[in-house]
Amino acid sequence: MAGRLEGKVAVITGGASGIGRATTMLFLSEGARVVVADYNAASGEETISRAGQQGHVDRVVFRRMDVADEQQVEATFQTALHRWGRLDCVFNNAGVGGAFGPITEIAVEDWDYTFAVLVRGVFLGIKHGARIMKAQGQGGTIINTASIAGLSGGDGPQAYSAAKAAVVNLTKSTAIELAPSRIRVNAICPGGILTPLLHRGNPEAVRNFLEKFQPWPEAGQPEHIATVALFLASDESRFITGATIVVDGGATACGAFAAGRLHSVSPLPMQGLAGVDRGTTGELAVVRSGASSG
Repeated sequence: MAGRLEGKVAVITGGASGIGRATTMLFLSEGARVVVADYNAASGEETISRAGQQGHVDRVVFRRMDVADEQQVEATFQTALHRWGRLDCVFNNAGVGGAFGPITEIAVEDWDYTFAVLVRGVFLGIKHGARIMKAQGQGGTIINTASIAGLSGGDGPQAYSAAKAAVVNLTKSTAIELAPSRIRVNAICPGGILTPLLHRGNPEAVRNFLEKFQPWPEAGQPEHIATVALFLASDESRFITGATIVVDGGATACGAFAAGRLHSVSPLPMQGLAGVDRGTTGELAVVRSGASSG
């Protein structure tokens, strides 16, 4: 039986860990060929090794890429064309925690770094993915990872939340623009998902936090997002574009109570601290306190 993505070619940014890795493995199992793009080369090679162990060695390739660097993004997309002759799906998934701390203490360079990865990276993925898809004339699908933090205030640091709100809006506006070319653009808004980006080596504490934060009594897993990405990448969702799909265990259903619950049960207190979280890129976070910055 053919997989739901049989014959399709996808580029997945942030594809070497967490949600990206889970989606890579699922897409491969459904017949896709995948370019895994990630800043962390060690995680990238580990992902390729895992794919090879599952028999997918000829249908996956890793490219180290900074999503905020246009030349690197364009070169990565060209890899898909050179290797497999087409591009059908782009999953703009790369992310970092980004700048955090009181608004009066956030450094301008940390704010700009956050937007470079979370917004500019999505813009470049849409830009270069859409160029190829329009030239092919056969449509395609673009999926962006947003967040419930982009849907309201209080569910994430200011820079992260603002950046994810921009991703939601960019998804809608480009969906309108690209619809005549049969290129669908949708966003997934995860809640708390048990990935290295979130748990930072302390999965049990974060698991307990998530099970208290949200109504659904099970911590979100990368596979929960990957299955939604599979649906959006497949022909099963061919009439869906400009949508924002929330996958959060009911967290946003709590409305105004969600932010209060987040701060009351969070295992990662940041009060009095400021800095920038560079996620799973392999680069160290910067944490400071006290002096004003930026």
